[in-house]
Amino acid sequence: MRSEWEPVNRARASGVLLSRVDEHAAPRSIALLSVEDELEREFETRLTESSTLAFRVAYSVLRHRQDAEDVAQEAFAKAYRSFRQLRDRDRFRAWLVRMTWRLALDRRRADLRRAAREAEGVGAACLLNAIQDAAQDDRFAEIWRAIDGLPEKLRIVVVLANVEGHDIADVAKLVGVPEGTVKSRLFLARRRLKEQLSWMSNDRTRK
Repeated sequence: MRSEWEPVNRARASGVLLSRVDEHAAPRSIALLSVEDELEREFETRLTESSTLAFRVAYSVLRHRQDAEDVAQEAFAKAYRSFRQLRDRDRFRAWLVRMTWRLALDRRRADLRRAAREAEGVGAACLLNAIQDAAQDDRFAEIWRAIDGLPEKLRIVVVLANVEGHDIADVAKLVGVPEGTVKSRLFLARRRLKEQLSWMSNDRTRK
């Protein structure tokens, strides 16, 4: 099903196309342009296939549509600049998702720091609520840090299955591996996350 949000997913729309040589350019320049055109077309194709997923990943972190769109566009621009250096372009989707994810985490941390500064000077009656809200934000950030610390092949299946809500079959198609591989990676990822985040369960038990 097409997402209701269709991002600006072409390099041309974001103003990052390579400059064209004129019609009188030397043969070498024309040959170089041909290579650049191929790269550009490949980038646009891969971005078109992956941009909506990148937005959804950003939104799952930020929970704010405009912020997610901004982060997604930033990721697209970074991806365009680095596309030539990407060795395995068949992994573009996972690469873009990881880049978007990290940018979204950076944005969220910046938002939390700004909110903390704005909260300075709140009245005593609001202080307890502010502390409680910050604790919840800290837990959220810790969970995402733990996910971000997973190896890429584990991290991407967790995002797709547990954050995006895709079923095993969909995750397998998106990642390009058998369903059995997705299941085993999810098992390993969840076990690692459980170990890393066990302190949260201990905190709830003590309460």
